[in-house]
Amino acid sequence: MSRRTLLKATALGAFALAASSWLPSAFAADTIKVGILHSLSGTMAISETSLKDVALMAIEEINANGGVMGKQLEPVVVDPASNWPLFAEKARQLISQDKVSVVFGCWTSVSRKSVLPVFKELNSLLFYPVQYEGEELEKNVFYTGAAPNQQAIPATEYLMSKEGGGAKRFVLLGTDYVYPRTTNKILRSFLHSKGVKDTDIDEVYTPFGHSDYQTIVANIKKFSAGGKTAVISTINGDSNVPFYKELGNAGLKATDVPVVAFSVGEEELRGVDAKPLVGHLAAWNYFESVKNPVNTAFIKKWKAYAVAKKLPNASTVVTNDPMEATYVGIYMWKQAVEKAKSTDTDKVIAAMSGQKFKAPSGYELEMDATNHHLHKPVMIGEIKADGQFNVVNKTKTTIRAQPWSPYIPGNESKQKL
Repeated sequence: MSRRTLLKATALGAFALAASSWLPSAFAADTIKVGILHSLSGTMAISETSLKDVALMAIEEINANGGVMGKQLEPVVVDPASNWPLFAEKARQLISQDKVSVVFGCWTSVSRKSVLPVFKELNSLLFYPVQYEGEELEKNVFYTGAAPNQQAIPATEYLMSKEGGGAKRFVLLGTDYVYPRTTNKILRSFLHSKGVKDTDIDEVYTPFGHSDYQTIVANIKKFSAGGKTAVISTINGDSNVPFYKELGNAGLKATDVPVVAFSVGEEELRGVDAKPLVGHLAAWNYFESVKNPVNTAFIKKWKAYAVAKKLPNASTVVTNDPMEATYVGIYMWKQAVEKAKSTDTDKVIAAMSGQKFKAPSGYELEMDATNHHLHKPVMIGEIKADGQFNVVNKTKTTIRAQPWSPYIPGNESKQKL
């Protein structure tokens, strides 16, 4: 082989190698990858699986309408399996290996806290769709669920009101992790400000997956003998099923001791006979039962999607608050990308400021200009026999989130954030 032939062959080989490495990335450039990080197994699957499904529905809907900047969205779904350290591993995989532009995911605060260092280190974006304890404001996170002043505080005010039963004593019952403990720290301080003494507050925690609530419910019954009592529940995951069953077994009715839940919605009640629970409460920013044209369309799309995709128990699927927050977050991200004309993290963060979306709640939600939280309405719902909620109280307008609670000492200087 002559030197000229050798050089030509080497050049052709180099070009072929370059082309082979270029073609897949050029093909990948035709789509925008988005990560979905929700527990599809373990104790939190009861709550998180539907968030994965509604995210896929929103992505399919966006793709059918031309995608984002003319590109189709390509979902990458992983299962961190209710394993908090695994959330961080899966987040790193999505960002570094799968090259997603954004991640929609997490439910528990312990899972969110687990992934935060990864999103900060790799400068990627997380949209977090669930109510939480606040005391956090991260550049790389957009919080589309409620802060305490958009759920926990107004729910407690309702319980204390004449309309809500005039509770004087409170059982703070939660799963043992950061969200319930910090929320209850805020609520204890709030109750103190209203003149409620520590002797009238009972604080109880159970581990994830706890299933024996017989003793706890018996103790609630005893505690309620000391005056008008309400239970504020921050139980998460599948533990809600045995808790509510035990309430029914013990004959503890809402007229005796009302329970207001912050992590129980329509999806969790699908696994429970709701008849003994009629009148117990939940506080959210959306319920399936709210009547407006946007929600009617949202529910119709979801039910049709469940049947088309043959989801488990497709004929009985429901919508709930974190599903709405997931749906809103995906569409707001889409709007921000199109405004920024880029999926670059910093450009999208800037473009998210002030984004608005007409939500199934019936309100136009707005992403705050500075604090990465949504302005949201507050709703209190009573459980009905069919597992739906009758909305008994709601705000006329949306409420701006306070990520840093005024009831936590040291937060005084952070109230404008």
